[in-house]
Amino acid sequence: MTDSETKQAPAEDTTEKNEKDPYAYLERDNFTSEKFKVEVRGLPKYYGIGEFKKLLNDKLDLQTCKVKPPRRSSRWLYVCFRTEECRQKAISILNGILWKNCKLSAQVAKPAPDPFVKRKLEENSTNKRLKSELDDPNMSAMDKVKFTTTPLWNMPYLSQLELKQKEMKSVLIKTGKQMIRESKALSEWMNSQQKLYDNLPCELMPILHAESTEAYRNKCEFTIGKNIEGDKVIIGFRLSSYAAGCTAVGPIDDLCHIPESMKIAVKTLEEFVQNSGLEPFNPVDHSGYWKQITARTSRLNHLMLIVGIHPQDLSIERLKELQDQLKEFFESGKGSKVNVTSLYFQTMEQKSAGNESKDVLQHISGTEYIEESLLDMKFRISPQAFFQVNTLGAEVLYKAAIDMVKPTNDTTVLDVCCGTGTIGLCFSKYCGEVLGVEVVPDAIKDAKQNVLQNKVTNCEFFVGKAEDTLFPIVKRATKSRIVAVVDPPRAGIHQKALLTLRNSKKLSRLVYISCDPRAAMRNLIDFARPSSKQFSGEPFVPVKAVAVDMFPHTKHCELIICLERLSEVTKSNTCTS
Repeated sequence: MTDSETKQAPAEDTTEKNEKDPYAYLERDNFTSEKFKVEVRGLPKYYGIGEFKKLLNDKLDLQTCKVKPPRRSSRWLYVCFRTEECRQKAISILNGILWKNCKLSAQVAKPAPDPFVKRKLEENSTNKRLKSELDDPNMSAMDKVKFTTTPLWNMPYLSQLELKQKEMKSVLIKTGKQMIRESKALSEWMNSQQKLYDNLPCELMPILHAESTEAYRNKCEFTIGKNIEGDKVIIGFRLSSYAAGCTAVGPIDDLCHIPESMKIAVKTLEEFVQNSGLEPFNPVDHSGYWKQITARTSRLNHLMLIVGIHPQDLSIERLKELQDQLKEFFESGKGSKVNVTSLYFQTMEQKSAGNESKDVLQHISGTEYIEESLLDMKFRISPQAFFQVNTLGAEVLYKAAIDMVKPTNDTTVLDVCCGTGTIGLCFSKYCGEVLGVEVVPDAIKDAKQNVLQNKVTNCEFFVGKAEDTLFPIVKRATKSRIVAVVDPPRAGIHQKALLTLRNSKKLSRLVYISCDPRAAMRNLIDFARPSSKQFSGEPFVPVKAVAVDMFPHTKHCELIICLERLSEVTKSNTCTS
């Protein structure tokens, strides 16, 4: 056996072990919260995850990294830690402690098996593949990609809109019912609303959409992997989920929501990756290098590419060589035809035991940002800054939000989770001032540059978590009326931020924009809760809603909900009647 064969043998053994042992991932160097998990039982019937985390971290100083309830309002849950020492400390403190008149118990929890390996072992033991909708042998890889990314692609667009409007109506009805359960004081008002609006808590206007429904995505994150046969490197989308036992990647050629310029760029880069001599990253055993490509385009014909790689054991010199090769490829090689405006190289490693990502983003060619036009304004977009993925749809969305807010020169607009300042700047023409807050520093740099570029004089933007910075920002407002526009991440806004908004007496109207209305329900219910020690400030209730189809050919839809103070709504209804 040669030296090279001797060196490769352990790697082959490791790969075989990873594919046969659902717990092999625990032996890797990278951190996983499953290693140091505790099962806590005996929790009270009614409690909040936020207050339980406060008990663990603030009062008991247990330094958790994750709390995982199996389902909402569960009487038990998992708490994860970064080290064995932290786990043992937690067990000794939590075991027998009284919380809300309940005696808690804590014990070491078994780690969860790797879902991919578990599924494969189950298939092998039964000698048959577990059935899924994607197992049809007559379905091509391209059709499977369509099924997973644009499941409504073959449905007439009017039917798609009807389906989404029906779904938004269902979400609002469920939200209204939950509001009454949580606040009996709303019963009379809610009953009158439901009579007016066909069982809805507020008026639901007809769904809105942009004129163009094809090639609308200005940002995509593509996976680099192997095709379903495992013999070719592909840049595209996963055919199914890891938990479903699939890591294969399918092509994007026929996907109707991706612009042609992005497709050409990805196919061109695919050739570079195939010729690089480096394997794509394997999510099963965490071997390999190439991980993902992020592509961003704009109506100004700008194109940004972010090439993501797991460095593994590559030297700094080898990584620099790869960057130089990419730079040359897109500036003077085959990739020059793509006309890349901005090129980045990203090393993507797993989170450490300190729960910190080791990702490093390096600019290697072109400008450090791209630009986009929206509602007669120009916006600068950095690699990690949020910008709506459908520019034409965003224009429809923001116009609808402006119509709901009805701002005047006496209005301060709070732009919560402002990203690059797009919403606030679009509002600036119609209001007295805009105060925006965003947690991503690069996004705020873009927002401030966008203010200068568009010659706007009544906007200020601040870096920080909304829950930490909203209170001092609200105090800066100089206008007699404050209106908030909240466009949070999928899970909604932090409880502390919500409470700050509720407690701002000058805040009369709030427009909540949700990309996942079902996930936003908890925020909406909390806004409507009766005043209490925890929920100070008068409750907000929904008065109008409109869905905006930002994602044609998919099942996703944005929902804008206008909330107003209950006393103002009641007074208005009384005056009207």
